[in-house]
Amino acid sequence: MTTQETRGTVKKITGKVKEAAGIVTGNKELEQKGAKQRAQGELEENVGELRRKAGDLADAVAKKIKG
Repeated sequence: MTTQETRGTVKKITGKVKEAAGIVTGNKELEQKGAKQRAQGELEENVGELRRKAGDLADAVAKKIKG
């Protein structure tokens, strides 16, 4: 797991907690901020995963070419 994936996961979890807290307390602003942060975290996590997989693929292609 890359740093970007980890940051995204942390952001996603933090957003879920804020969103849940907003729902429980009836605080719509907190709920919306949490939902936004959760979505941003998911995106960052997915971009990190894509970058890692692209790097793995490039490494595999390079090995095939050399070998």
